[in-house]
Amino acid sequence: MGPDAAGLNEIEKVFTSVISTIASLGFIAAFVMLIWAGFKYLTSGGEPKALSAAHQTVAWALIGILFMAIAWLILQLIENFTGLKVTVFDIKTLCGDPAKKTDLTEWFCK
Repeated sequence: MGPDAAGLNEIEKVFTSVISTIASLGFIAAFVMLIWAGFKYLTSGGEPKALSAAHQTVAWALIGILFMAIAWLILQLIENFTGLKVTVFDIKTLCGDPAKKTDLTEWFCK
């Protein structure tokens, strides 16, 4: 017989890894865009079209960083005001309150 099926701990680890990887890749992409914009500035030679393209690249990179920071702040505000851990993926919290049992939680909480 093969290994046991994945349990809640393994599923939580997978989702946590996927979410942290996506967030990290987003910040890395923004950083790479800023470097690319600097390269565009250096190679523009003062040409207005190239300078405009470099400005747009910087603007979009900074807007991306701003949106990621705002999303994180919103999650922190939700967590502080409600007391719910929205930044931690934890299926087992659904299993704690018997009054909140549904078909889905019964399937997860076996």
